[in-house]
Amino acid sequence: MTTEPGSRIAPLEAPFEPTVAEQLRSMMPPGVPPIALFRMFGRRLDMAAAMHPWGAHLLGRGLSVDLRCREIVIDRTCARCGCEYEWGVHVAFFAERARLSEAQVASLTHGGPGDACWDAERDRLVIRLVDELHEGSDVGDELWAALRATFDEDQLMELLLLCGWYHAISFVARGARVPLEEGAPRFASLGASEG
Repeated sequence: MTTEPGSRIAPLEAPFEPTVAEQLRSMMPPGVPPIALFRMFGRRLDMAAAMHPWGAHLLGRGLSVDLRCREIVIDRTCARCGCEYEWGVHVAFFAERARLSEAQVASLTHGGPGDACWDAERDRLVIRLVDELHEGSDVGDELWAALRATFDEDQLMELLLLCGWYHAISFVARGARVPLEEGAPRFASLGASEG
């Protein structure tokens, strides 16, 4: 992990107290060291314990929206919030699994739903949803009708909650100046999207 200057709330460093180590282990895949954001939350075990089930649910198989849709929401939300930390973590771990091309990741970061890399209307609708929520904290009737024709109510609720959750995560990561993860991509590593 990089130790960039300027972290406002320093993530814990190993060796961890046993209760902290156990909580951090539960928040990561087996054998993967805890990321800086989780190590920062490890300073407050009550917070880490409270947020973990919800975050695990949003990233788990329990959602009715698929991995690709989920990651479009997360990557776009984090990019719109300027949260390079969480964006980089998700692009590094999930973009390939979600079948997001390099052009699509660039578009989610620097472009928009009209970019040529988006050939599925479903993807474009999800990007528009994130943009409207980010810009106005609401969804217009026209977009809602289009979303409703594509997604069921359970899926729409999940999309709204995903966007809101990753706004919260973005605010925490940016406000606390969580140090960027070593090896994670950076906004600047992507060129502007080709519309």
